Amino acid sequence: MVFLTAKIMQRTAVFVTFGGLVTSLITTFLPLWKTMNSDLNEVENWYSGLWHACLYTEEVGVQCKAYESVLGLPMDLQISRVLMSVSLGIGGLALLVAFPGLEGVEMCSGQPRMRRGLLILAGVLSWLSGLTTLAPVSIVAYTTVVDFWDEGFPDVMPRWEYGEAMFSGWFAGLTLVTGGTLFFVAVCMGDFDQRPPSVPNSPQVKHRTQHYLKTEVL
Repeated sequence: MVFLTAKIMQRTAVFVTFGGLVTSLITTFLPLWKTMNSDLNEVENWYSGLWHACLYTEEVGVQCKAYESVLGLPMDLQISRVLMSVSLGIGGLALLVAFPGLEGVEMCSGQPRMRRGLLILAGVLSWLSGLTTLAPVSIVAYTTVVDFWDEGFPDVMPRWEYGEAMFSGWFAGLTLVTGGTLFFVAVCMGDFDQRPPSVPNSPQVKHRTQHYLKTEVL
């Protein structure tokens, strides 16, 4: 396509990566990783996140409280806290690294190899950010499923289920991975545009043309 240039692909990769990073940031602080409601008391809904838990009632509304002890949290939430924080840091670093490597930016002008290296590094960092987002969400999802089908709990006891933040976390991770892939595509498109043009009047081309002509005559 004529309008799909390496410059546009670079901007698209930055936009997609930024969108994934913002979604990952929102997911990290949303208290909607897990939800729980009881058939015995339908007016109360419990919500659990990485940093605090919330209770919703019709009379009072939403009341949230931060966790008092980090060591008292389940292991999956402790790991998810660390991985989501690492993901945000790596994602922000990916955008900072990608900015000097963009076409049209004065930084690193006249250094195509430097720009290419920065875009590749940004793609790798965006991939790592996406994977470190998908990992904690998948871990919490796995433990939620295991606890939900645990036969040791009585059937009348309420159990945790998936919250909206789980799905936004998966979306954020896939978006970051997509942004990293677009950085790699932009690098490939730049390499394709910078390749030397083929010379049609080279001796090898002339020799092949003469050979084909002789074959046709014979």
